[in-house]
Amino acid sequence: MRILMWDVHGGYTDSLLAGTHDYLFLPRDESGRGGLARYGGSPPSNAYEVTAKELRDQPPDVVLLQRLEELDLCVEHLRRRPGHDLSAIFLEHNTPKSDVPISRHPLTDHPSLLLVHVTHFNQVFWDCGRTPTRVIEHGIADPGRRYTGRLGRLAFVVNEPVRRWRVTGTDLLSHFAEFDVDAFGIDADRLPEAMRPAHERVNFAGNFKPNELYDAMAERRVYLHLNRWTSLGLSLIQAMLLGMPVVVLDATEASRAVPATAGVRSSDVTELVTATRALVADPDEAQHRGLIARRAALDRYGLPRFLHDWDLAFKEASEIAVRVP
Repeated sequence: MRILMWDVHGGYTDSLLAGTHDYLFLPRDESGRGGLARYGGSPPSNAYEVTAKELRDQPPDVVLLQRLEELDLCVEHLRRRPGHDLSAIFLEHNTPKSDVPISRHPLTDHPSLLLVHVTHFNQVFWDCGRTPTRVIEHGIADPGRRYTGRLGRLAFVVNEPVRRWRVTGTDLLSHFAEFDVDAFGIDADRLPEAMRPAHERVNFAGNFKPNELYDAMAERRVYLHLNRWTSLGLSLIQAMLLGMPVVVLDATEASRAVPATAGVRSSDVTELVTATRALVADPDEAQHRGLIARRAALDRYGLPRFLHDWDLAFKEASEIAVRVP
């Protein structure tokens, strides 16, 4: 099938492009959105930049939307309305931001498109009315077991941890003041100053490309995941695949994704700190729990299952467009 989409979340796009469909991208616009520039001139062989005229002459089989403004972009560029004269899927990456637990999704009661959630937790918390929904859990290419844990430090991978403060549980880092914490990600360089004086041992470790990040994470003894109210972070699954033991705030989808024996999972921050202390002090136990984490991630978040689920979703979206007038 020919799928039109925008490269909104790089890691997610990479997983989708590992499949067999052809993916179409409009060129980068004046705002810097669109295109395949992230691939530096060497995109995957099934990814193509196409013009609006080409899309009008030969429309895609399905459009995969990830932001509400993309509905208007389809009308502007293709002169077609998603869910009416263009088969459409809306991929909802996020938890509701307000009115929980009576949050109505912006695309509630749109029976002519398919709404895909990335976690079961999100599906339960969004009220989508008559809009057909399904859950496709994350899929990530296995980076291989790289864990060494040679540094008795914690890895904390969060993009924009200061701006997203309570959402990502950044404020909870103050409970881990006895540990050296290495922060990775976009704008994580702002974190050390923001944490002072509550935590003097937070260090910005870099904002790396995936392979460099995997190697750097795997050197740290423990992965720390404190997200309060976000969908399941790809970095948590990546840490598990690397073979890292994980210390996880038990919120949103964590209880489904992380076995308690993969490190520790609790909504009691004191329990998380106690377990972290034990893992940092015992490299053998940390390695054992990391192996459990890796097995769990391979079982649930492998690429073959993910790509199969998306094949079914694209087929379902096409059938909905035919069935609904």
